[in-house]
Amino acid sequence: MKEITTKTYIKWFKDMSFWRKFEDKCRSLYLKQKIRGFLHLYNGQEAVPAGLIHAMDLSKDKIITAYRCHIFPISMGVDPKKVMAELLGKKTGTSHGMGGSMHIFSRKYRFYGGHGIVGGQIPLGAGIAFADKYFNRDAVTLTIMGDGAVRQGSLHETFNMSMIWKLPVVFICENNKYAMGTSVKRSSYIEEIYKIGKAYGMPSYPVDGMDPEKIAQAASSAIERARKGKGATFLDMKTYRYRGHSMSDSELYRNKEEVNSYKEKDPILKLKNTIIQNKWETIENLNTIENEVKKKVESCVEFAEKSDFPSLEEMYNVVYHEKNYPFLDKVFTFIK
Repeated sequence: MKEITTKTYIKWFKDMSFWRKFEDKCRSLYLKQKIRGFLHLYNGQEAVPAGLIHAMDLSKDKIITAYRCHIFPISMGVDPKKVMAELLGKKTGTSHGMGGSMHIFSRKYRFYGGHGIVGGQIPLGAGIAFADKYFNRDAVTLTIMGDGAVRQGSLHETFNMSMIWKLPVVFICENNKYAMGTSVKRSSYIEEIYKIGKAYGMPSYPVDGMDPEKIAQAASSAIERARKGKGATFLDMKTYRYRGHSMSDSELYRNKEEVNSYKEKDPILKLKNTIIQNKWETIENLNTIENEVKKKVESCVEFAEKSDFPSLEEMYNVVYHEKNYPFLDKVFTFIK
């Protein structure tokens, strides 16, 4: 595993603080009706991408996830201004404004979505890993899902094939304890989700999803195993979201006391305290970082709001790239 240093902790603090403020701003823009449709915020789960990115080789490894997907592409190198523009439906966005909140995508940075169908990304992630193995590419795909997606039948089919073919894939459950508003206890006979992977002989482990260092350690071992051709691993990362499932969630299934108890374990606050206690950085400099983060978020909003919406012609031009697509004329006749 890559060494975790003082600089790593400072970077984690800076990145995770930015991700938190980015999502806070998204919430504000949604309430102002500048972001439309669905919006699933990531507040509280920032340790997961921080630890995973440290363990990955970003020059070749890939990530695919579900619809709570704004932060992962940013962590992999996608310009956050383009992510914000995508959320506002602008043509400078990652998908020219036509993907929106749930469908951020970047082939350049090997981020393969953002998928709205619960569990739909699980077999796709295994498929990407199969392609890497088939073409002898030394790459690993991290396939991320929520705890609700674990109840999908496609997971079991995918786990089985991944073990048979020894695919270079790491399955990761962002276990925030609630599938929308239904707790794991109410919806799964097996409450310790990682144990599901053991039924397929897959190395499967629980991980503290609020600690980026522990996440990096677990992910590094799993990625190394996959890269050596030994196959898949399943990591059950126990985390917590402070916001509702989406902006339309009234959160009747939990109380403020529960949420506040998890906020006491806040990964950003823990990082800040560790940095200060070890005298790796001063409080003043950390405050400066937080102020810089706020300005960076505002620059993303400014870029997005000044960008244009795509024209009707552009909306169709970015979808069809095949010059000799035999049914192109029929498609345009239908949509007009």
